[in-house]
Amino acid sequence: MTQTSENVTWLTQEAYNQLRAELDYLSGPARTEIAAKIAAAREEGDLRENGGYHAAKEEQGKQELRVRQLTQLLENAKVGEAPAADGMVAPGMVVTIAFDGDEDDTLDFLLASREYASADIETYSPQSPLGSGVNGKKIGEDAQYELPNGKLASVKILKAEPYKG
Repeated sequence: MTQTSENVTWLTQEAYNQLRAELDYLSGPARTEIAAKIAAAREEGDLRENGGYHAAKEEQGKQELRVRQLTQLLENAKVGEAPAADGMVAPGMVVTIAFDGDEDDTLDFLLASREYASADIETYSPQSPLGSGVNGKKIGEDAQYELPNGKLASVKILKAEPYKG
């Protein structure tokens, strides 16, 4: 679970270990693998018309970008505990909201960094319009956030519980 305050990202030990393992793989074995792909494609001849070479170089660029992202994230990370179950919305919480106060039109989501997104539950960043609108609110309170068309939307906080993973 993550919570971001300024440039600090709070991570559980499990999330930190997972991201650290990904970084270690990408900056070690994965670099060796991509370098071998590039070398093999380079030996095929004319690089201008070599699709394998260009694909490998593009993959290398994406991989290096991810290494930089993970390095920066982990440099600014603080390892800590999940947020308290005190009814206040904070990063690391599963939040249930009702749109326009309609308790039949609800959404459950995890308020967390994209790095912690999972297929199990929709994830909204604390910096997203919805995330910043609900962050810091208490159960029962209303929150507003700006829609892409510039209009304001209103939601009511129904639940906020620490994410169990």
